[in-house]
Amino acid sequence: MADELTPETPEEEQPQKKHKQRKNGLYPGVSDELAESMRTGWADTELHGLEPIAQAEHTAARRAALSARFPGDRLVVPAGRLKTRSNDTEYPFRASTEYAYLTGDQTENGVLVLEPSGETGHTATVYLLPRSDRENGEFWLSGQGELWVGRRHSLTEAEQLLGIPAKDVRKLAEELAEAEGPVRVVRGHDSVIETALTDKVTKERDEELRVYLSEARAVKDAFEIGELQKAVDSTVRGFEDVVKVLDKAEATSERYIEGTFFLRARVEGNDVGYGSICAAGPHACTLHWVRNDGDVRSGDLLLLDAGVETHSLYTADVTRTLPINGAYTDIQRKIYDAVYESQEAGIAAVKPGAKFRDFHDASQHVLAEKLVEWGLLEGPVERVLELGLQRRWTLHGTGHMLGMDVHDCAAARTEAYVDGTLEPGMCLTVEPGLYFQADDLTVPEEYRGIGVRIEDDILVTEDGNRNLSAGLPRASADVEAWMARLKG
Repeated sequence: MADELTPETPEEEQPQKKHKQRKNGLYPGVSDELAESMRTGWADTELHGLEPIAQAEHTAARRAALSARFPGDRLVVPAGRLKTRSNDTEYPFRASTEYAYLTGDQTENGVLVLEPSGETGHTATVYLLPRSDRENGEFWLSGQGELWVGRRHSLTEAEQLLGIPAKDVRKLAEELAEAEGPVRVVRGHDSVIETALTDKVTKERDEELRVYLSEARAVKDAFEIGELQKAVDSTVRGFEDVVKVLDKAEATSERYIEGTFFLRARVEGNDVGYGSICAAGPHACTLHWVRNDGDVRSGDLLLLDAGVETHSLYTADVTRTLPINGAYTDIQRKIYDAVYESQEAGIAAVKPGAKFRDFHDASQHVLAEKLVEWGLLEGPVERVLELGLQRRWTLHGTGHMLGMDVHDCAAARTEAYVDGTLEPGMCLTVEPGLYFQADDLTVPEEYRGIGVRIEDDILVTEDGNRNLSAGLPRASADVEAWMARLKG
């Protein structure tokens, strides 16, 4: 990795500002002759006649709804800034969900501002970093310059792509600090912008904006549904990839599984939507096992919970619990089939007009019945559910909203989310599980160390639901037949 120059941030680079050298760099400075050489001899690479991005009409509708909800308020939605991983290297940038949802843009330092216009409307402007400055050398001297990290779109190009007027972001904080009138900002992404608005905003008003944007994402438009299906389809292929290399994972570790799925995510999408859970054997009983450094053994189960994130940042979230050698043992099948029956009941409860909690209640009822039937809990089932006794082995809720965030709409009001009603266009997961910890002395020894979860991505439709992840088999016999075909 090249390391000659200081990685100054472009927004701080004003024309003619001298760029500092990196400490311990090999070059002592830049001669006037080299500086002049670097200023000239470059072709014009401006792109013309660009078509709007696919979601541009949808982001316009989302901004219009936002404008109508907060008339008269200046609304500020930042994308966020690069975060340091170590010393002078950064984590890969992922724009804030709120910003990407409203603009379709994913570049660091971007800020969407809706300025009040008239009695009820707003004028939207997206503030972005312009192309690297070739006159002052920023494009090759700054660690975030074009020759170091790649070309940015010009402001004119961004306007064509996003369908929003674009301006230079580098003086926005100063302008916002001088602005008058009520302001709301989405917090937690850009400390520079928040500092500029310190005396103009309140936590309560900003929280109202955050909650609105969370709830607005509950019902997906046609573009979003298409992206979610695309994410799921890639995820299905990623699961197939894993099954084909389980022998290599046995020879190495869970990380072979993680790396195999990640390859599919990066080839077909932007990234994984969350840290993949590649939990073999008793690790399946740890709900968010993302260390993925354990052994993969024939005869054990693999709980694989993973999802591809599309280039537009919509993610799948799918789980299958697979027999590593291709065949469930009797006790594994008993537990797996109970979870499958529970999931079937939960999926059947997903329909327009149903309460969000209905699918959870339906799934938990089946699991409680099984635990009583197996003698692990004393009935009746209604008593078990009232006291939540099944939770020792079911642990988590049966699902959540899904979208740009794997746990989407998380800031929504309780009455609009878990106490709300399902509508067509909502997308959620149904993911019951049973987890018998390896050290749980309250269950027979043969149960211990077995964890099973089955998770699918379910779209609420006008007449019921559609399983977006139906491309992956779920019934135990179907899983075995599928694995046998893939392994040849």
